[in-house]
Amino acid sequence: MEFRIYSKALYSTWILYRPERLLVDVGEGISTILGNSVFAIRDIFLTHGHVDHIAGLWGLVNTRNNAMGDRKKTLRIHYPSGNRKIEAFIDFIMQMNPSLRYEMEIFPLVLGQEVFLRQAGSFSRSMVPFGVKHTPSEISFGYHIMEERRKLRPKYSSLSQKELAELALREGRDTITDTYKKKLITISGDSYALPVEEMNESETVLHECTFLVTEDRRNQNHAALDEIIESVKMTRGIKRLILYHISSRYSSQVSKWKKRAEEALADKGIQVLLVHPERYFEL
Repeated sequence: MEFRIYSKALYSTWILYRPERLLVDVGEGISTILGNSVFAIRDIFLTHGHVDHIAGLWGLVNTRNNAMGDRKKTLRIHYPSGNRKIEAFIDFIMQMNPSLRYEMEIFPLVLGQEVFLRQAGSFSRSMVPFGVKHTPSEISFGYHIMEERRKLRPKYSSLSQKELAELALREGRDTITDTYKKKLITISGDSYALPVEEMNESETVLHECTFLVTEDRRNQNHAALDEIIESVKMTRGIKRLILYHISSRYSSQVSKWKKRAEEALADKGIQVLLVHPERYFEL
């Protein structure tokens, strides 16, 4: 697992997940920070059409068209189907770049649609969008990164490792195991506190946390730290919580609020990380 993140509420947000070469949102300045690393990106997933989440798309498309890099790789852009702001912006970008020197594909997504990221033999990872509440006029998605895994069928649980190996060799691994989908990562996008069922059993949750102080929020269109903590307390299976999209008003207080979140979730054994709104984040 490797993340590179920049997120400052209202200004710019983007999340790069390196193992699968995917980017969630494309805030302004991303090409300046990543440079020629933008050529490695294979998939872009947009959560919604607000400027701080899509403004960098034009620069990224242009950089891949004109900088020194591999133009043989296709760039795939995925977004919530029916989001007119995103559709209008993509149309504008295409008008400004009528002769792209690389392949670019655009995919509108519907809720629950599975996008395969990587498949090799029995290994498979995919991206699945889910609906979130942000602003009433904006179609907004969060995303789950899923991995197909196998588990031993209960009726074979009493067998030794040697017996299992012999059975698998004789009759095939499918005989003794079942496949299931594991949530590796959940990314909230801009949202209220996510429902418990969306976060359950996700190893790493990236949750927007615009307001570290609930009383600072004027409109119910972003999450606050206390309500995120209350939701996470009711979950199971989370190993890591990364809070991002933090307002710059808290720039001098991030360490204090990180400690508060760690103390509140100490019983859950969850690692808590905060993306400082003025700093580039790597994990």
